Amino acid sequence: MQKYVLDLHIHSKYSRACSKALDLPTIAKTCEIRGVDICVTGDFTHPAWMKHITEELEEESAGVYRLRSQLSDSKQISNTRSQTRFILGTEVSVIKKDKGKTRRVHHLVFAPSIAVAEAFNQALIDRRCNLTSDGRPILGLTSKELLQILNAVDERMILIPAHAWTPWFGIFGANGGYDSLVEVFDELTPQIFAIETGLSSDPIMNRRCGWLDHVQLVSSSDAHSPQKLGREATVVSFDGEVTYERIFSSIRSGAVSTIEFFPEEGKYHVDGHATCKFSCLPQETKKYNGLCPKCSKPLIRGVLNRIEELATCDEACAREKTKETFQSIVPLPEILADVYGVGVTSKRVVQTYDHMIATLGTEFYILLRASLEDIEKETDKTIAKAIDRVRCGGVDVVPGYDGIFGVIKVS
Repeated sequence: MQKYVLDLHIHSKYSRACSKALDLPTIAKTCEIRGVDICVTGDFTHPAWMKHITEELEEESAGVYRLRSQLSDSKQISNTRSQTRFILGTEVSVIKKDKGKTRRVHHLVFAPSIAVAEAFNQALIDRRCNLTSDGRPILGLTSKELLQILNAVDERMILIPAHAWTPWFGIFGANGGYDSLVEVFDELTPQIFAIETGLSSDPIMNRRCGWLDHVQLVSSSDAHSPQKLGREATVVSFDGEVTYERIFSSIRSGAVSTIEFFPEEGKYHVDGHATCKFSCLPQETKKYNGLCPKCSKPLIRGVLNRIEELATCDEACAREKTKETFQSIVPLPEILADVYGVGVTSKRVVQTYDHMIATLGTEFYILLRASLEDIEKETDKTIAKAIDRVRCGGVDVVPGYDGIFGVIKVS
């Protein structure tokens, strides 16, 4: 079967705190460099971005789109039209009191065509939802009500809970999240066939919760700038024409694996209090009665803590469930920056990165499959050894907490 790399969660220049460089030609070009075959459009609920989508994209096969025009940047890998394909997808935020608590949850929503996406947008407008203020709109709905709207618009629409474990906006997050999918969706629960793991968890952590065994795990970049596209991704396998239906059928059937951050690098992995620069593991949080030992304010409980709370099996059991279902990476610019002892945007890192892409292939190919001999030939032994350490999981990590990314050392 043919494998395709997907990024199912990105944003546009119309989302709050996102790069103004996020337009579809730039996204397509960056995906080619990263090795992402199929990317979501992101933000299709925003009127200006939807206008950009309809102007820039044309349908190639059922529910799958490509750029109308040829890329013109000299750094592009392809000398013809971009090979990047797009599907219609966006993130929305639902906020409403449900089952005794105010719930703030982010979801990924997918549509099989521009016409269906526009019908969904109109359904939200009819409910007096504001779609113009942010590319990721805030909707006064419960998660179940959102799913009911999708079903009413078109049964082919799909909902996947986004970054499911993050404290503030994850469906299972420590601050206002639910304890199970059934608690969220009631009789509609069977429609939820996948969740997004988020940067701060990986499949092993998720599989500790046996009540999620029937749910597929996907990973995405949640990119707020072109540089972050493809930092996590989902790999699907199927034969035949690339269509919206085949992409999601392959995920639903389990013909899926993921490319992951080391979860410790995520910014909500362990517990902590950013203001006091304090972090700790879940067992220490219990010792401190959930309070920061420096200021006595509540610690922000991270993903690891929340999974410990809801887990039904230990890590060894979870590892057996996840054999060969994911690979952990460190983005190539971060590896180069660590080796050189400079910033990721430094001239030396950028020049080396561009050279490696030009001579070796896409970033995912370099990180996961290129021979160490070829890497050493085009760079040096130190970089080849650093990439090998990442492939073997031999990295040193200072875990992230309370909105602060973790630090990975590979050299």
